[in-house]
Amino acid sequence: MHYFFNKWGYLVLGILFSWGSHAQMPTGVFSHIQENQGNSIHHELKIKGGYFVHSVYGKSPARFIKTLGGFCTAKDGVLAVQLEFNSNHGNDGVTELHIPYSLENDMLTLDIGSKMSFARSESETQDLDGQWLFATRGPDQGQERRGDENPRKTLKFLIDGHFQWIAYHTENFKFSGTGGGNFTSTDGVYTENITYFSRDNSRVGATLRFNYELKGDDWHHKGKNSKGEPMYEIWAKRK
Repeated sequence: MHYFFNKWGYLVLGILFSWGSHAQMPTGVFSHIQENQGNSIHHELKIKGGYFVHSVYGKSPARFIKTLGGFCTAKDGVLAVQLEFNSNHGNDGVTELHIPYSLENDMLTLDIGSKMSFARSESETQDLDGQWLFATRGPDQGQERRGDENPRKTLKFLIDGHFQWIAYHTENFKFSGTGGGNFTSTDGVYTENITYFSRDNSRVGATLRFNYELKGDDWHHKGKNSKGEPMYEIWAKRK
């Protein structure tokens, strides 16, 4: 028995089967809009470098529903994901997924209780693309840094003009929050447009601007946070 999503975007038990497809897992951002009694539920996948994130949210009204993600491998038409985080873990206890999939052109279909097709977003390469882990507060004065070996993590995943941060604990699966949307990063200015925010739905629609500088594998991030407070963070490129 394995866990799959049901049609509402929650994880349920199912029986693993393979479509026999040998397509490779693609890289990119994929989206699906699910209509439910007049409400639109947005599903967004981010896939790159052996990492998979699935986030679910509503826009009208704005509401965060769930997110989960982790390291993934694909074989014989089945996507296996060892989760690092699951915002619904307290209810479902799920730590891994096995999802049959197929890929045709730019359409990725997952069998997650029922078949759900995701359209690939346009590719867009920018500064700051990749996965980043929060390392320390700036400025950099040789202080202790939080590394990948620390179970308490804050991850930023930036790809094809989409961003998401997730705060979580890998040992006890405590989920602390997430937010995401669209971003740009050019000429030292990083801009976020918030589409979902688990801690405060009223922040959806806000635009935040920061200054950034890349120093080796570090991203120095300066500006004001969502509460308007000054901040200086250093993020390390996840390898």
